[in-house]
Amino acid sequence: MGPMAVLLVSASGGMWLQGCGSSRPRADLEIEFTRLPPGETDSPEKLYWIQGRVRGGKAGDRLVLYSLSSVWRLQIPDRRFTAIQADGAWRNQIHPGAVYGAVVVDSRYRPPATIDSLPEKGGSVLAVATARGTPTRPSSFLQFSGYQWEVRRNTNGDGHRYDTANAWTDDRGLLHLRISKEPKGWLSGQVRLSRSLGYGLYKVTVDDVGHLEPAAVFTIFTWDDFGPSREMSIEMSRWGQPEDKNGQFVVQPWDVPANAVRFMAPPGKVTFWIKWEPGSVLFKATRGSNSGPGMVTIAEHQFTSDVPSAGEERLSIGLYAYISSPLALQNKAEIIIESFEYLP
Repeated sequence: MGPMAVLLVSASGGMWLQGCGSSRPRADLEIEFTRLPPGETDSPEKLYWIQGRVRGGKAGDRLVLYSLSSVWRLQIPDRRFTAIQADGAWRNQIHPGAVYGAVVVDSRYRPPATIDSLPEKGGSVLAVATARGTPTRPSSFLQFSGYQWEVRRNTNGDGHRYDTANAWTDDRGLLHLRISKEPKGWLSGQVRLSRSLGYGLYKVTVDDVGHLEPAAVFTIFTWDDFGPSREMSIEMSRWGQPEDKNGQFVVQPWDVPANAVRFMAPPGKVTFWIKWEPGSVLFKATRGSNSGPGMVTIAEHQFTSDVPSAGEERLSIGLYAYISSPLALQNKAEIIIESFEYLP
């Protein structure tokens, strides 16, 4: 005898057979997008609003949102489901992608954090829809030390505002980052590598960091847009406290006492080192650009706890005003980066 079947009667008097564990056909179920984020795959720390409507849904249906970069990624890993209101409307925040996907599921569905392709309709998946993100301005890029870098656009996704004019290379090939002023406040400068390099040795030689005001921040850091942040950084700032040391090595979370080590960098040329291996990261600051026998170490520290694993992080270099500083920034600032090197 075949699988047990149950005769069901619809509200309109129709009849159909439902096998054990199967779902009622939902041919009338549709997903509509009424607001789409920009089509971006390279916007650190951003979240956009996305919204729409489900037509033909019923109580208990849930929505799962994905954005596509190299793979489909769940909107926010700790917020896997989006509620569908009684009128079918839905709304949530999502990290940017080139394409956006919405999937209506029942209570049995457990969405993975990343997938190569969206699930097909059937079983616990009731409907699937995709839409391309809205057009955006082309990204700005520059070449520095043999690598392509993306220049961060004017956005306040992290509380700061950026201007692409605040990052450029001169006729000697040196990278300049600047903090500039406009009527609404300070504008920052930031670049990041166009691709992830992963584990290895990163070296950045900077002309001088000793001249920065206490409220200015020069930083070299890793960041992953789509998974865990994988953030670790060298931060040159007194954070608005003139009496403090002007540098620190940090792994996240920064508020764990053992995860931040302060040091003092003197005026003049400094080379910053990040040697990243599985389970370990060694930070170092040395005088000048010499890496030979005469190298003078200013500060050095190795972390073996809370060290992120390699993923899709990219290295960024930035200069910005510390907006929460008790001592406000008074003047424009500029940093010259002489070179960047990477050894796998």
